[in-house]
Amino acid sequence: MSDHETRIELDDRVPLVRITREFDAPPAMVYLAWTDPQLVAQWLGPRDRTMEIETYDCVTGGAYRYGMRNGDDVQWFHGSFHQARPAERLVQTFTWEGMPDQVALETLTLVDLGDGRTRVESTSLVDSFEDRDAFVRSGMEKGITEGYEQLDELLVR
Repeated sequence: MSDHETRIELDDRVPLVRITREFDAPPAMVYLAWTDPQLVAQWLGPRDRTMEIETYDCVTGGAYRYGMRNGDDVQWFHGSFHQARPAERLVQTFTWEGMPDQVALETLTLVDLGDGRTRVESTSLVDSFEDRDAFVRSGMEKGITEGYEQLDELLVR
């Protein structure tokens, strides 16, 4: 397991969450793990949930819908991919269907650190500070931290 820290920061000026994490894999490999639905299902989200993918077409103009299952409980999420630039950048929307009016605009940038390492810089921008704080209280930190740990494990395989 990696000893890389997942940093989650809240911006004081705009309703934005910034997430930064390094991975011991080159950008092309990290990007593939982020965009191939069979790989995404192996790492995204907390360890106590399994992913059910309805659609996941990670190309510019594509869309996704997936559920996170814990027993009989399934939480559904959907969005659109606005830009998919291989090994460099993803821009997408993100909506939890339990709160369909709260749509986040997410930007993921992959920074090549050399020596087969990548820094992932991600931002999630929402409509208000209230929405951002609800997003954070929803358990986002656990899901992101555990998901990134699972991504580390996947990238080693």
